[in-house]
Amino acid sequence: MKPQTAEWVEKAEGDWRVARREWASAEPVYDAVCFHAQQTVEKYLKALLEEEGITLPKTHDLVVLSELLPGTLGAKGKERGPLAILSAYSVAFRYPGDTAVREDAEQSLETAGRIRAWAREKLRLPGS
Repeated sequence: MKPQTAEWVEKAEGDWRVARREWASAEPVYDAVCFHAQQTVEKYLKALLEEEGITLPKTHDLVVLSELLPGTLGAKGKERGPLAILSAYSVAFRYPGDTAVREDAEQSLETAGRIRAWAREKLRLPGS
């Protein structure tokens, strides 16, 4: 694994831990869970792109990032909808005007968990 790829994975895992820790807290901040779930997926997709030698675009759009992955590495079509929803959480809940609810946070974690597991498998990393 390339050193830069490993850095992306390390950052992704940090976001994953924050999202899960916040979800498990007595009074979870659902906005934070959604944001860190989105960041987990974004960083794992960028890790995969880095490992493939594909130039990383300056975007938070998870659909765009997943579509840059070659052939069998690309996210399955069934994940397009969940990725599009999760993409919006990079900014949607960070500012006044909209607030995440429990269902948003739960769905975010489920999507992030699936993509994380898939990315770790593609990167030949142990599950966990």
